[in-house]
Amino acid sequence: MQTLIALVAGVIFGVGLALSGMLDPDRVRGFLAVTGRWDPTLAFVMGGALLPMIVAWRLRPALSQPLAGKRWHVPGTRGVTGELIIGAVLFGAGWGIAGLCPGPAIANLAVAPWAALTFLVAMVAGMALHTFAGRLGRAAGGGGGHP
Repeated sequence: MQTLIALVAGVIFGVGLALSGMLDPDRVRGFLAVTGRWDPTLAFVMGGALLPMIVAWRLRPALSQPLAGKRWHVPGTRGVTGELIIGAVLFGAGWGIAGLCPGPAIANLAVAPWAALTFLVAMVAGMALHTFAGRLGRAAGGGGGHP
C-alpha cells in the first residue's frame, strides 16, 4: 500500500510540475535571473506547495501515526556545516545552469527524455563521487562525508 501511495504521490507531483511549467528549464532560469527578465512563476509554485505542508504540520500532532505507515520518518537537524554549504552552492549552480533539479528532471523523462537523462546521469555521477570522497575521507581518518 505504501508503494502505491508513493507512486500516486509521485505522479501527482509530476503532473503538478508539468501543469505549472516547472519542467521547462527556461522558466526556472527566468526565476533565477533576478537582474534580467524575472519570471515569478516558481515563487507561486513554491508558495502553493507551502499550503498543504502547513496543513500537514498542523495535523501531525493530532495523529499518533501516519495514515499509511507505522511511524513518522522525520529527519533530525544537524546544523549548518561546510559540507552543507558546499552542497547547497553546487546544487544551486547546477540548478541555475541546467534549469532542473531532481524532481523535474525525473518528470522530464516523459517530456524531454534525452536532456533529462543527461542531467540524471550527471546527478548520479555526482552522488557517487560524493559517496566515494566521503569513504576516502573516513579511511584517511577525516571522518567527513555521509554513510
